[in-house]
Amino acid sequence: TRNNYDKDVFNGDMGIVDAVDTLNGKVEILFDERRIVYERMEVTDLQPAYAISVHKSQGSEYPVVIFPLLKQHFMMLQRNLVYTGLTRAKKKVIFVGEPAAYAMAIRNDKTLVRQTDLVRKLTDCRNGN
Repeated sequence: TRNNYDKDVFNGDMGIVDAVDTLNGKVEILFDERRIVYERMEVTDLQPAYAISVHKSQGSEYPVVIFPLLKQHFMMLQRNLVYTGLTRAKKKVIFVGEPAAYAMAIRNDKTLVRQTDLVRKLTDCRNGN
């Protein structure tokens, strides 16, 4: 979703398409309890969210969470990510994939240390470089 201050809808807000009026070129989206009407030319401000990452889901809850776990993505098999995904579900969580990948994730309590150049850049800035 692109920011739209007039509609009080902002990047990251997720809604449900509730009605499509093809005759008048309008779409009604439910954002929580608010019904927002988008004109034909505004529809490009919307982006489908069939699935989102665990990272994007932080701070939100959903009725059902489907969580894929595959060994091919071993870098993402971390206990904290499984916990975050699990706690996003209000009613049900469904794990799909490989049981061995689930076991790997639960055993892995190490979080990856992000490799950035931020400290050097800040130091250079402070020193006038």
